[in-house]
Order: sequence, then C-alpha cells, then structure tokens
Amino acid sequence: MRHVSQTRVEMPEGNLEGVAFGTNECSNAASVLDQLIRSGAQKMLQAALEAEVEEFLARYEDRRDSKGRRFVVRNGHLPQRNILTGAGRLEVEQPRIRDRSDSKEPIRFTSKILPPYLRRSKAIDELIPWLYLKGVSTGDFTEALQALVGPRAATLSANVVVGLLGQWKVEFEAWQKRDLSAKHYVYLWVDGIYFNLRLGDERACVLVVIGATADGRKELVAVQDGYRESEQSWHELLVGLKQRGLKCDPKLAIGDGALGFWAAARKVFSTTKEQRCTVHKTANVLDKMPKSVQPRAKEDLHAIFYADHRQEADKALNAFVEKYQGKYFKATECLVKDQEELLAFFDFPAEHWGHLRTTNPIESTFATVRLRHGKTKGNGNRQACLAMVFKLVQSAERHWRKLNGNERILELLAGKKFVNGVMQETDAA
Repeated sequence: MRHVSQTRVEMPEGNLEGVAFGTNECSNAASVLDQLIRSGAQKMLQAALEAEVEEFLARYEDRRDSKGRRFVVRNGHLPQRNILTGAGRLEVEQPRIRDRSDSKEPIRFTSKILPPYLRRSKAIDELIPWLYLKGVSTGDFTEALQALVGPRAATLSANVVVGLLGQWKVEFEAWQKRDLSAKHYVYLWVDGIYFNLRLGDERACVLVVIGATADGRKELVAVQDGYRESEQSWHELLVGLKQRGLKCDPKLAIGDGALGFWAAARKVFSTTKEQRCTVHKTANVLDKMPKSVQPRAKEDLHAIFYADHRQEADKALNAFVEKYQGKYFKATECLVKDQEELLAFFDFPAEHWGHLRTTNPIESTFATVRLRHGKTKGNGNRQACLAMVFKLVQSAERHWRKLNGNERILELLAGKKFVNGVMQETDAA
C-alpha cells in the first residue's frame, strides 16, 4: 500500500486551523471547504456592514458644528452577534453610529442588511418550513438542520416549528382576505382533499382551487374548509371570490365529476365551460369492469381522450360503447353521461390540452401534503390543517411551470374561437 504523507494546509490570514490529510482525506477536505465557505461568508458580511455604514455617514457629511467637526460619527461596534445562515453560524460585529448634536430628533442608523434582533437569515427561515412540509418529523428536525448548516444549528429545535404553525395561520387568514379585483383566471382546477384529524371524529375536507392567469402562470386561488364536497360549501367559496373582486368568469373549469362544485359553478360562473378530469373518469369506468378486461379497456379510453380531433374522439367513444355495453353496461353508462364534459378541451388551444384533461396541478401537489400527514399522523385540528395546506401549496407554487403556448391565452381572452385546438379566423368555422 502506498504511504500517504501528512500535509498541513494553512488557511488564509490564519483564521482557520490547518487540517491534516491522510486516510480520511475526503472528510477532512470537506471540513476545510466548509470552513473556507464560512470564513469567506463572514468576511463578506462584515465588509458589507462596513460599506453600509460608510454610505450612511457620507449622507450626513455636511452636518457639522461651528468648529467643523461632524455630528454623525462612528462609535465603535455593537456587541458581537451570531447569525445562522446557509453557510453556517457567522459571528459579526455591527458598527455603531452616534449623533453628537443636541437635536431633539437625533439621526439613528438601522442596518438593512442586519436588522435588529435578527438571529437567522431568510434562507434558514425558508428552509425550516420546507423541511417540515417535505415530511421531516419534528423529532428529526434538529438533526436535519445540523446536517445542512452545521452542528451549531442545534438551537433550532422542534419548538420552532410549533411557533411557525402559529405564524402560518396568521398569514393564511390575511391571504384569505386579499383583493382579487385585478385577477382574471382563464382556467380553474378544483378538487376536494380529505385529511384525518387527531382532534375530532370527522375527516377534514379541504376545498382547493388553482387558477391559470392571463400570462399562463398557475397560482393558488382558494383553500377553504368545506362540509364534504357539498354544493353549499363550493357556493360559499365561489361567492367569496366574487365578493373580493373577481369579476370575469373563467373560460373553463377542470374537476372530478363527483364534486358539488359543478352545481355551484353554474350559479356563480354561468358562462364557464366544464371539463371532467379524464384520469378520474378512467378510474371510475375501469372500476366497473373485471380486472382481466381493464388493460384493453384502458387503451380504448386513451384512444378517446388523446384523439387528434373531436370527431375522432366521438368515433372512438362510440366504438367503446359498442364493444363493452353488452356485458358492462354500468361502465359505458358512466362514460357516456359525461361525454360533452370529458371532451370540452377540444374547444381550447391544442397547446393547452395536456393541462386541461386532468386535475394534475392539484393531485401532484397534494402528494406532498399526504406525506406530511403520514409523518405527523394528521393535524390536530381544522385550522392547523388549513394553514399547513396553504403553506405547502404556496411553497410548491414557486416551481409550477407556465402553460404550454401561454401566448394563446390572450387570444382566448379576446374572444377568439377554437375548434379542435385551432383558432378560427372567423366565427363561421
């Protein structure tokens, strides 16, 4: 075996101790790298604070006494502070400013970089809910933070999460009252999601609405507690949106056929077209057929929902009915009763079809919600459940991609007609 010599690595300006490299060379190298990053971040933060103070002093350069001495001057440093950041815990000294004039309203300096009482960076504050919402249990919370930002993160215990839940509730209540007068949602995806509660016999039903804006972005529109998925609960939610300023009816709403949403939407959004989720419908139809038949039937259903134009889809649907109606009448009945609503997407831009066939924007997001509930064994009450759902979707919202062909939305808003996904130049298409 080749002998590896021991080497001392000197750190810049002597701030860091040398680290020996040997058989554990990789782990030591990682430690050195972490120290270099932390040392560099600390120097950058300190330099930024000094520059901020110099800029502040320059602003009051002309304020002087009769002998030409400046009133606003440096006055040492505030006590050293420890700030927890993504680079680890940094020790900084913030310069102090003093106004030596006799003014009743002396000049005061407040750092924008390091506000008073700040103990952790925004990145860490965003990391905490991310860990919680992604399924890290409160018992493992400190360990996870230590692995990410170093052993000095031990002060961020599970109690921090408890405090955050209270903060999320306040944020959620304010968000529920926000003004919607400037909003125009072209599409809405809707669903009711059920959760177990530790405190209470009934499961919580959370009504969720996600919308597509005029520029093609998806955003959370509403999260509200409902009684199951009743028409009344959905009616209250939709009326609430209008009362907060939502003026224009969406062009299309996408959801499961079992929702009380549709009856409510017809009263509140009278011009909105209806699109049933093809994934839900496929599952409902197959559930009424024996397992031996389901693979072939599923292919036949896909031939309907992924046809290139409406005429081809109608032809495939008629073929499905003819093929299975004799033995599996309930399955074909389940399909035919929602034929128009299942194929409504053909009247919208072809680029959008992949977004409009299903409620995937909600389903994919709530896979993470269910993970969180598995870790916590359910929220304690409905308020905590709603706050958690809101915060999770808000976190996921940053990563939602725009609709394909989002430039087509402006054509929809202008009243252009689409047939089989293609815009018609005249109404006589």
